[in-house]
Amino acid sequence: MFDEAEHLVSSESPQDESIEDEKNTESITPPKKKKRGRSVLPAHLKRVDIIHDLAASEKFCPHDGQPLHKIGEEISEQLEIIPAKVRVIRHRRFKYACRCCEQSIHTANMPKQAFPKSNASAGTLAYIAVSKYQDALPLYRLENIFKRSKVHIPRNTMANWMIKLGGETFTPLINLMRDRLLEQALIHYDETTYQVLKEAGKTAQSKSYMWVGLAGEQGKRVVLFDYAPTRAGTVPTSLLDDFSGYLVTDDYGGYNAVCKENGITRVACWAHARRKFNDALKIQKVKTGKAQVAMNYIGKLYRIEKQCAELSNRERLTNRQKESSTIINEMRAWLDKSLLQSPKQSKLGVALHYLNNNWSRLIEFLTDGISPLDNNAAENAIRPFVIGRKNWLHSCSVKGAHASAAIYSIIETAKANGLDPYGYLKHIIEQLPLVERVEQVEALLPWNINNEALTAWD
Repeated sequence: MFDEAEHLVSSESPQDESIEDEKNTESITPPKKKKRGRSVLPAHLKRVDIIHDLAASEKFCPHDGQPLHKIGEEISEQLEIIPAKVRVIRHRRFKYACRCCEQSIHTANMPKQAFPKSNASAGTLAYIAVSKYQDALPLYRLENIFKRSKVHIPRNTMANWMIKLGGETFTPLINLMRDRLLEQALIHYDETTYQVLKEAGKTAQSKSYMWVGLAGEQGKRVVLFDYAPTRAGTVPTSLLDDFSGYLVTDDYGGYNAVCKENGITRVACWAHARRKFNDALKIQKVKTGKAQVAMNYIGKLYRIEKQCAELSNRERLTNRQKESSTIINEMRAWLDKSLLQSPKQSKLGVALHYLNNNWSRLIEFLTDGISPLDNNAAENAIRPFVIGRKNWLHSCSVKGAHASAAIYSIIETAKANGLDPYGYLKHIIEQLPLVERVEQVEALLPWNINNEALTAWD
């Protein structure tokens, strides 16, 4: 919003005062609210002291003329943000020769670079990738930002760097991340539309798709993006090759073939079911009735899940079978009756039939503690891509689409494991050209690195 600042200020309510109940002589004290004011600035930031002292003529007492002595100081802090520094890194390789024969010349080697013939450092490549794929800045805006520092980097050059980064440099890491994804017992999957301008056999206006798979516990989580020109069932079949665990998705039928072929257990999403009842509730004048009943049932399931959040899978399953199964049984009886009483074409009818058609997949969570109630994890993972798409709109080529998928995978997996994306990207861009064995690539996976080992924004 253009007027975001005004909205934020106007939304702040004044400090509440003590409330006294007129019908009761006993005073009521409201809950204590956090004190307003400036937040403490982070301790890790570098401090620069600016000294403010009295003039020499002011360091005498106005009453008796005696010299004043220092008794302390008052410190106030301000946050200063300096625009990105641009500098040139010069690699100076010393050369040595024999004075006698003047034939033996030796030149010091420099570490292998991701782009040997390019003038882009690892830090520059990481900065552009984070700006475009995390902060959703189109390359033409980045080009203008660099111009303010009197540096000209054409957007076509940056685009080529990103294509090479995602299509070549990151490939060893992406391959290991895919292996890690398919090793998990449960995978979340979702997809969203994507536009590629130059694609064989398709018009520039036609839809393509970006798919995202997510798996693994917190701290060892994989978020993997894949581009595909279609939404056909052949795509999940290729993406989920050799996987045979639990698959959490919406009700899209494109997953049916691979689930049947691989013996995958399909888990449906209660959040999708709830949204359909919420849509039905929105058009009702009175907020009661079957839509609200369904919302209440689903709300109870989520409250039980919240209580089980810190439990082991076995303990969670026990709790579900004890408490959630009772709600499910009541809901099933209510659903059977409601299906006969609601027109199928109505919003409520659509919600009821969605619930009925996906029932066996929706109640799969009662058979294993590992299965979640919804596919929100995948939807949250794909959200940065959807936000970015609003700014940069499309990819020019299929090659660029695949590269974008790889870079999104690296950045979102780094974030999912608590790493600073810039620091992680800079680190792997420096290290990947040096690796010679698979074990060295494995050491660069996000869950094998901590933030302290990464180079900060220096």
